[in-house]
Amino acid sequence: MADSNVSYNPLPDGERPRPTRRRSIVLVLSGLLVVGFLVALLSDNGSIAPTNVIDNDNNNVNDNAQNGLNDVSSSSKDPERLRPFTSASSAGVSEKSNRRFGARTASYPWTNNMLSWQRTAFHFQPQKNWMNDPNGPVFYKGWYHLFYQYNPNGAIWGDIVWGHAVSKDLIHWYHLPLAMVADQWYDIMGVWTGSATILPDGKLMMLYTGSTNESVQVQNLAYPADPSDPLLIKWVKYPGNPVLVPPPGIGAKDFRDPTTAWLTSEGKWRIAIGSRINRTGITFVYDTKDFINYELLRGVLHGVPNTGMWECVDFYPVSTTGEHGLDTSHNGPGVKHVVKASMDDDRHDYYAIGTYHEKNVTWVPDNPEIDVGIGIRYDYGLFYASKTFYDQNKKRRVLWGWIGESDSEIADVKKGWASLQGIPRTVALDTKTGSNLLQWPVEEVDSLRLTSKEFKKIELKPGSVMPLDVGSATQLDIVAEFELDKAALEKTAESNVEFSCSSSEGSAERGALGPFGLLVLADDSLSEQTPVYFYIAKGKDGSLKTYFCTDQSRSSEANDVNKSKYGSFVPVLEGEKFSMRVLVDHSIVEGFAQGGRTTITSRVYPTKAIYGAARVFLFNNATGASVTSSLKAWQMNSAFIRPYPDDDDERHSGTEPTYEVRGSKTKYLGNLLTSSLLFLNARNNFL
Repeated sequence: MADSNVSYNPLPDGERPRPTRRRSIVLVLSGLLVVGFLVALLSDNGSIAPTNVIDNDNNNVNDNAQNGLNDVSSSSKDPERLRPFTSASSAGVSEKSNRRFGARTASYPWTNNMLSWQRTAFHFQPQKNWMNDPNGPVFYKGWYHLFYQYNPNGAIWGDIVWGHAVSKDLIHWYHLPLAMVADQWYDIMGVWTGSATILPDGKLMMLYTGSTNESVQVQNLAYPADPSDPLLIKWVKYPGNPVLVPPPGIGAKDFRDPTTAWLTSEGKWRIAIGSRINRTGITFVYDTKDFINYELLRGVLHGVPNTGMWECVDFYPVSTTGEHGLDTSHNGPGVKHVVKASMDDDRHDYYAIGTYHEKNVTWVPDNPEIDVGIGIRYDYGLFYASKTFYDQNKKRRVLWGWIGESDSEIADVKKGWASLQGIPRTVALDTKTGSNLLQWPVEEVDSLRLTSKEFKKIELKPGSVMPLDVGSATQLDIVAEFELDKAALEKTAESNVEFSCSSSEGSAERGALGPFGLLVLADDSLSEQTPVYFYIAKGKDGSLKTYFCTDQSRSSEANDVNKSKYGSFVPVLEGEKFSMRVLVDHSIVEGFAQGGRTTITSRVYPTKAIYGAARVFLFNNATGASVTSSLKAWQMNSAFIRPYPDDDDERHSGTEPTYEVRGSKTKYLGNLLTSSLLFLNARNNFL
């Protein structure tokens, strides 16, 4: 992608547009108020704590609230040695860069061969440089669009603009020119996160946060320059931007990330925007008829004390009667609503399920003990700033999430890129539990499956490890089931000892009923391995409590990578087997337990278990029970991800381009083998 390509129509030269007098006054007042707020906050050392705060360490719902990633960061005495300068925090957004390793941590001597292996084969990534939040995902005129936070100038956070890619199937992607860049006073410090809304007449509105020349967070409107263009190449910023500024009393850097709009029964459009009041995370709600003029509604949609700043807020309905997705404006019988927020404090995405009351503009969680920010997370590993959209093409809700790096920034700069997007997931209410969402890779992922090997009823004695001959083990889709020996299960003594994935010794911690599962990205000697596993604890009342975990502690011999242990409780209902699906794509491992009730995403950086040296094993490290496992493992093809051809006719028509391949004209989806060979050729050229 050419860094100089700008794909929207900038405003004419001359005096830049200025906010109205009223907006100017509000901006000044907001600046003064935030100064006062900061002074007050510093004076009491940030100790504001309402009396109705719920314990964040509720082990039943958030086993990983204080994970090892935070432990490593807090122990760093001088994080600058392995981290180029970043202005994320001072700019008023989450610290996007990798601040994980102290001054005494020397950078590992990564080779080009190792770094080349880390680049994924079927996950979306830009061709180079830094990427973070997914923005404005939408299905428009036959194409899936993904916009994303992008630094065109390097592999670290900064100079944020909007990258843009399109796909016919959410798997194979075409890079397009930059959608929007920072060139107006209201977004000159960054074109930040936003959301798309499709109106009933087919028009597309894009609201996004801009950081002004004075680092005030404001909301701006953009729309396609040519609505008939299915590729949405050119964008226009509304000349009257910003359309929203921080309300009085809200910090200039605490007002960001507008949601997709939903239609009310009165015919107005409604949006939510994340913010905070002291330590209480909140969502403001606005009504609009034209996406230009807005009314701030009284109160907030929802707020939770002691959760800090809410960013990348999402709000959407889910069906209580089926797995199909619902349009964002859907409301009525058979519907629950999800509120999700990305927590600026701990860099995790939390959600809760509840009831939305349109008339008094509030949302109430079904269970306050697992409210937003103190309860269930989308993912218990690396997964942040996520965004859903309603796919009207297949009647489903699709979730995107940013997967950051957990190595050093020195390594990122050396390899020339950082971050990727997780595999897009469908999201639906788990009607069996009523309290969980089910997240599952979109069905199109299955189209990448090549050859497979199946293993049936393999018995694993306590303390055993069994290699699996699956062939190449760096691009895999594994579906596995496990059954515990029932006799041993009944004989196992009850215990009141609480288990935690993050604070345990990982897969090396042996209990009567676990751990058991898979070792992926392992070498023959098991000196490098990434276990994905279950651990079952038996309570004093004889009840079983199941945990789903990923252990990175032995994932690499490198010393400058994160080696946390991730995981949480996962509901396993009566009659259900222990089941998991694991996607392995080079340096990313995504685990889905019990149909997607609990998920874990990890970034791992082995030094030996790469290319042909990577292996897969089954293991059972329980002390008192045998485990029987059946699984199927597929080799996964590489996705076809490349720039859209520079052909004005094809761009205008929005048709799928064709390419000359060895003298024959072949559509990219028509020959997956050719796609794979092209990808391997590009990888070899890098080496």
